[in-house]
Amino acid sequence: MTFMSMTYELQAPLRQEQLRTLAFFANTYGLQKFRLDEEKNWLQFEYDASRLKETEVEHVLRMANIPVVGRVNTN
Repeated sequence: MTFMSMTYELQAPLRQEQLRTLAFFANTYGLQKFRLDEEKNWLQFEYDASRLKETEVEHVLRMANIPVVGRVNTN
């Protein structure tokens, strides 16, 4: 397994039902833990890159109605 971390900017703060959806999707799709930075409105995910591609992670988030704008370069 190869674990990667990605950070996304959110269009809007997440609602309770969106947070519950994230928790459900985390184990289902190989997305590991997530962290929410409410001050910056960022969502950071760790995922298994041997199972998922970057584009698939973004697709899963959008299918879950998570309002991602795009990836943030944190380096």
